[in-house]
Amino acid sequence: MTDTLADAVSATPEPVWPIPSSLSPSRVSSFTSCPMQFRFSSVQRLPEPPGVATTKGSLVHRAIELLFELPNTQRTRAALDHCLDSALAEYATHPDYVGLRLDERGAASFERDCRKLIERYFDMEDPTMINAIGLELRLAAQVGSLELRGIIDRLELDDDGELVVTDYKTGRAPSGHFEQKSLSGVHFYSFLCEAVLGKRPAKVRLMYLSSGETIETVPTAQSVRFIDTRTAAVWKAVERACTTGEFRPNVSRLCDWCSFQEWCPAFDGDPDLAATEAVERYEQLTSTASDTAG
Repeated sequence: MTDTLADAVSATPEPVWPIPSSLSPSRVSSFTSCPMQFRFSSVQRLPEPPGVATTKGSLVHRAIELLFELPNTQRTRAALDHCLDSALAEYATHPDYVGLRLDERGAASFERDCRKLIERYFDMEDPTMINAIGLELRLAAQVGSLELRGIIDRLELDDDGELVVTDYKTGRAPSGHFEQKSLSGVHFYSFLCEAVLGKRPAKVRLMYLSSGETIETVPTAQSVRFIDTRTAAVWKAVERACTTGEFRPNVSRLCDWCSFQEWCPAFDGDPDLAATEAVERYEQLTSTASDTAG
């Protein structure tokens, strides 16, 4: 299953940039979307200011995680509401939340949006019937010098004792044209389950809380091989970019949400300044956040 990847992890000339030692679904997506953004976030590891959408997603994930820590019979709507209260309390002093600098109206709107997302969750499934065996489960498989890793929102057993991977999404569900691309991340998780646990999941699911839609697919030997082959290709491209120093920007609609746009050469920015300016800006933001929290 991993011969292709193992062949890809090979000796290379002295790189211009340090070659990352691991790949995750988000890193694979980052590199394929825009190599320059990948350089900023995954090679230079520059900090990014918190965003409302990502922080909201993290908080809702935490609330559902807390729900599944309860016994099955206690997983009620009221319990999830209390779990969201607990998650909001946890994040009250978290830099990702405080750094948003929400005023009273913005904070109320943020909480309202979170409650809408968890309310829709109960229309999608009955949590009392779920046999969860892993929450925010970290899996990692070593392939040569490369580590493949990921965090599964929920791993469960179905009525037949088969594995099911569930991933919660707080953004919009994709159109049919982009559905398979959205599933690539959970296919990556099925790859990890087979590599680490020795068993391929019977099903992988994406639950879009914003619309109440669920997308499901059945992993196959072919889909696992595809992840193997695709990840090997991405890894070779990452090695090549780090060795040559050529991380080309890819201009798309995603640029509007990129934290590093001002340093991107596609927007007449100087990428060499990001190492100091991005860090200084983040430190100033988190310092302000800490002062505000205190």
